[in-house]
Amino acid sequence: MFQAAVQLYSFRDQCAKDFVDILKLVSIIGFKGVEPAGFFDLKPREFKKIVNDLGMEVCSAHGPWCRSAEQIPEIVDTLGELGLSTCVCGFGPNEFKDMDSIKRTAEMTSDWQEKLEKQGITLFQHNHAFEFELVDGRIAYDIYAELCPKMKFEMDCYWSANHGKVDPVEVMKRYRDRTILIHMKDGVLDPDIPQIPLGSGKLPIPAILAEADPKLVKWVIVELDNCVIDIYRGIKKSYLYMTKNGLCVGNR
Repeated sequence: MFQAAVQLYSFRDQCAKDFVDILKLVSIIGFKGVEPAGFFDLKPREFKKIVNDLGMEVCSAHGPWCRSAEQIPEIVDTLGELGLSTCVCGFGPNEFKDMDSIKRTAEMTSDWQEKLEKQGITLFQHNHAFEFELVDGRIAYDIYAELCPKMKFEMDCYWSANHGKVDPVEVMKRYRDRTILIHMKDGVLDPDIPQIPLGSGKLPIPAILAEADPKLVKWVIVELDNCVIDIYRGIKKSYLYMTKNGLCVGNR
């Protein structure tokens, strides 16, 4: 069974004011894991201890974010403090805008992947919607995946739908063997309309998770970049939807 985690970027404004308080709040909701997007006034080792003391795990981290080979020694040290063996990378639209850009991006990330692998670290990529636009008649993500076959993925299923242009169930099915983490958000698949709690939008969440490999994916990470209601209520409603429907397990 997948375990429920939360991407703390959802609470970025609140974390900037009282990071520890937010960690306490998400533990009260019942999340088993957290994925930080920065550590604010805490050291990575301090952050991990607080999370563990609250009965949760650091499931992965959006920071350190691999952006160059020169960062790798620092990345290895920080991940060691967090107790992680995975590292995230990701890009902007310019890195996927055409075939030449995709080839350069794939070459760069393959180099990072090889260097990190030697340190016992698995590199994974977090996607947004633009990777699922067409380039020369094909989905850019598919081209990229072919060019760097060892890359693993943290599939953001909402963005993989590309605002309704792509079937996210088919995407998960296609990348089942390479997906090691899952981000789940929900909404009406319109970039101009705020997101809504999981289970109340158009994303076919149960069907997507049915295609994921539970042997590779331990964590389903709830994230709302924005929300039509108070973010705490939105995240709590999302947690309850996932756990009460048997899609994830939590601590409560």
